[in-house]
Amino acid sequence: MTENSPFRQQVAPLPPDSVCVLWSVMIPTYNCAGYLRETLASVLAQDPGPDLMQIEVVDDGSTDDPRALVEELGSGRVAFHRQPRNTGHVHNLNTCIERSSGQLVHLLHGDDGVRDGFYRTMASHFADRPEVGAAFCRYISMDADGNWETIGPLESGGRGVVEDWLGRIALGQRLQTPCMVVRRSVYEQLGGFDARLTHSEDWEMWTRIAASFAVSYEPEPLALYRVHGGSSSGRSRSIGENVVDLRRAIGINRSHLPPQRADEITSRAREITAVTAIRRAGRMLQAGEAAAARAQVKEALRTSRSPAVLERLALFAALWLRHEIRRLPRGSS
Repeated sequence: MTENSPFRQQVAPLPPDSVCVLWSVMIPTYNCAGYLRETLASVLAQDPGPDLMQIEVVDDGSTDDPRALVEELGSGRVAFHRQPRNTGHVHNLNTCIERSSGQLVHLLHGDDGVRDGFYRTMASHFADRPEVGAAFCRYISMDADGNWETIGPLESGGRGVVEDWLGRIALGQRLQTPCMVVRRSVYEQLGGFDARLTHSEDWEMWTRIAASFAVSYEPEPLALYRVHGGSSSGRSRSIGENVVDLRRAIGINRSHLPPQRADEITSRAREITAVTAIRRAGRMLQAGEAAAARAQVKEALRTSRSPAVLERLALFAALWLRHEIRRLPRGSS
């Protein structure tokens, strides 16, 4: 059924006489023109043509002139829409959904990318499977220079519909936006991304979808997710805002859970979020980002103080002590 919420923009169905292609590749951008060339190239290399795929860049008031790049590289094949002003990340994502005209919607940030075979492989998860509302593949995270760093977790059960996906995804964000494909009709029923969230809106959306639809899994890592200092995710981690937002998402996700499992899953999700934040703090400390590390730990302890969290905190404290000792002048006692 359609979810009515003042925080979730409604997605109107396409007019009956509109031309509905198979794919809508919607590319939200904001000041990432330096990466957009790679993103567009990765899509255009798999382009099946305008009869099957809509490709559109939706820009949120960038100052780095992405239109010129789209016109140069897209050569009329890639549409461009610019917001009249900077509206914010979540609103821009919802604009992408609104402007989509395909059966399957792929939201691909302007600094991410896809590997060869993404669209062909992901489409196969929906063919003759009307119960499947969304499908995702594994992703590869990369740094600012495009160097691969980590790969998304391998889900148990193999390729196909994931058993109890709601129970898995509600525990923590296991995905990144470029690896997920969603039927437009699902957005029409459930609404757009939740405006209460600023960094974890995708996790809440995937949890909301899992509560109502079957979700299929592709183990091949076909999506590329970029993490860099200029990204919103990089900035939010430096001040602990990412943990605050995750905590807020956990509260919203609770409403999507079966009542008999809500307490258990919510408590476990808070614990996992806190442990992950402290682990991240350790990496930040080793990288010389002491202030960011403190921010992560502070918000972690506001999220959960379970035994597992306190155990991880003790390990971090030992690491912090070694860090402080190394800072002492030589000869100090």
